[in-house]
Amino acid sequence: MKAFRMAMSFALLFLATAAVAESGAQQSLAQLKSLAGDWQGKTAEGSAVRVSYKLTANGSTLMSEILAEKHHGDLMVSMFHLDGDRLMMTHYCSAGNQPRMVATVSPDGKTFTFDFVDGTNLVSATPGHMQRAVFTLLDSGHHTEDWIFLQNDGKQHSEHFDLQRMQ
Repeated sequence: MKAFRMAMSFALLFLATAAVAESGAQQSLAQLKSLAGDWQGKTAEGSAVRVSYKLTANGSTLMSEILAEKHHGDLMVSMFHLDGDRLMMTHYCSAGNQPRMVATVSPDGKTFTFDFVDGTNLVSATPGHMQRAVFTLLDSGHHTEDWIFLQNDGKQHSEHFDLQRMQ
């Protein structure tokens, strides 16, 4: 009987831990969903950039569309979604590949760092692809995005967007 109670205690502890982890990912996605709407700003070099965030898939996915003047009207799309207890981003890049990244969230819940896990249309992790993206929610009308692209030669190229919510 004592062994049964102990086993049940461990099972309940495991389930509670899993529920907390899942709710953490859900809370993080809910926080990112606050970005829904249209944003405009500048890159670090001063080029114009516009980003539109929309909820899709019955609210289970947040879609980001980036239109940067610097990239001659090229549109890049990212999808933020849950994968079990992980917050994921799939980035549909103008490089023609689709890196998938998993998030870690700062203790204050304002900075989301997405790091490369794998991708489609990549023979290996070495062809040019988005390696990291960092989103910092400064307040309801202001956030920054830092994108790090890993080039074929192993060098990194960074882009910084400082964005304000459009009225």
